[in-house]
Amino acid sequence: MTTATQAVSHSVISAMKTADVLITGATGFIGSAVARKLVEAGFAVRALMRPSSRRAHIADLDLDPCEGDLRDEDSIKNAMRGVRYVFHLAADYRLWARHPHEIFSVNVAGTGALMREALRTGVERVIYTSSVATLALRADGSVADESVSMPEQDAIGAYKRSKIAGEALVSRMAAEEGLPAVIVNPSAPVGPRDVRPTPTGRIIVEAARGRVPAFVDTGLNLVHVDDVAEGHLAALRQGRIGERYILGGQNASFARMLSDIAGLVGRRSPRIRVPHWAGLPVAYGSEAMACFTGREPFATVEGIRMSKHCMFFKTTKAEEELGYRSRPYIEGLKDAVCWFREAGYLRRC
Repeated sequence: MTTATQAVSHSVISAMKTADVLITGATGFIGSAVARKLVEAGFAVRALMRPSSRRAHIADLDLDPCEGDLRDEDSIKNAMRGVRYVFHLAADYRLWARHPHEIFSVNVAGTGALMREALRTGVERVIYTSSVATLALRADGSVADESVSMPEQDAIGAYKRSKIAGEALVSRMAAEEGLPAVIVNPSAPVGPRDVRPTPTGRIIVEAARGRVPAFVDTGLNLVHVDDVAEGHLAALRQGRIGERYILGGQNASFARMLSDIAGLVGRRSPRIRVPHWAGLPVAYGSEAMACFTGREPFATVEGIRMSKHCMFFKTTKAEEELGYRSRPYIEGLKDAVCWFREAGYLRRC
């Protein structure tokens, strides 16, 4: 770590108890975990939230709610007033949308507006939450890291393309305009308070209900959501401006994940392995139905196409530079199943 970086890190740490923080996406899965960690660490936290957002899972937190929308610049200006640090976690995380431009309006245009206001007001540090979706997988199948970005034209689906474009925007502003941003790239978080739930959370719920009878040969990097949240605070304290850090956990095959979920709820794990192409007709049918119902389909064409590749990553850089650590992913699955039961998503058993 350079002398300049050490000085910045010391300044951040010494001011933590009295810092004013703006967080976007505090009602989301990772966002609620980060908001909780910020409050526990003694920060005074302001949360930019849409009026329609569900807030029961963060009702116990001492947050200063600021209603608004990333697509409204007046909302951003009001929320940013007087803050020192910004945690930008708000994102449109859908693998399917009837109108894909809605995803870009939040993940790219909204991010750009927030970053420009952060520059204008002179915030001291921005933690921007990207995704491992922006990283290129290795052609030889080895575990990927932060070193190579995925070209936007090679990305599958609007969500991935929007996150690549959003991260590129933040990275460019850090390099060319002095935006004091650190980028973090979470993998697939699991754990409590997955209210929506996320695509990974939906898999957990459906598998726990016994509604995933078969699987494709793919894999994910699974991490407890609270470890991802701790990684965000570590990025504030020790992250280097303009750098990005994978906040992940363990690499696991999809078959192993389903087996672990089955074991947690006392079911038999699925044993039928199907080729990737076999899921496409189901996905197309689900999306066609979603166009009529307006509800997000469980199986998406984007999701099936992505499953051709194991999304395996390593966290060496975050461990060495941020002191990042993650627990075994099974603990995240246990906490997720417990929370889904308590919240009524699953029948008690």
